[in-house]
Amino acid sequence: MKGDVKAAWKPAWFDKGLRIRRAGLWRGVEAQHVVATMRLVDSLDEQRVLENLLESSKPPLPPEAAGKHYLLFTPFRYRAPVASRFRRPSDPGVWYGAEELETACAEVAYWKWRFLTDSEALAKEALHTQHTFFKAQVSGRCADLTLAPWNAAVRVWRHKTDYSGCQDFADEARRREVAWIRYASARAASGVCGATLKLKALSLPSTFEQQTWACKTTRDGAYLQPTGSGEKYEFAASAWV
Repeated sequence: MKGDVKAAWKPAWFDKGLRIRRAGLWRGVEAQHVVATMRLVDSLDEQRVLENLLESSKPPLPPEAAGKHYLLFTPFRYRAPVASRFRRPSDPGVWYGAEELETACAEVAYWKWRFLTDSEALAKEALHTQHTFFKAQVSGRCADLTLAPWNAAVRVWRHKTDYSGCQDFADEARRREVAWIRYASARAASGVCGATLKLKALSLPSTFEQQTWACKTTRDGAYLQPTGSGEKYEFAASAWV
């Protein structure tokens, strides 16, 4: 099966399968970094000192990060040890988002569920987290995998567990100077996601919407609900396996 997944798309498709596209993408990030440092200090001055010390220990900012918001450049500053659909652990950063807020919630829910079920000590517990969702803009050379010729390899792009074909594709996309990849979500039936390979393709308006959502994750799935009131999204683990 893996061989079929890796061979299902052709590099020649890049010659006719790239377009300039623009889209708004929702992204959810865990919103606990400030709370985590507040637990360790007794005053705002101490917290500022601690935050500055933490900042000095982080990897240097990439040159393209100049003038960019941290919500945009963070995935490019760090190389996460966990592989994702278009990135191996050793690969450059990828900024993931979704065109629909519900799809962004589904992606966050899946990865929190993966974290819980991959952790033996947590597998039987309920995990409670808080997330900030915001909407950024992406623009540039795009491989839209929902359209021809790419959609002929849909089994690669939406495979639930084997990312090898997508990761090989991302290698070639970087060589071809592709800014971002548009693809159907494997976690939300009708959702559309975007994987941004180039930080310069991302932007945030000077004022942008942010929403705070609470997430509860168990081995059976996850649900997210905005702080206060609003629609709740529930996701069953049975759809992910």
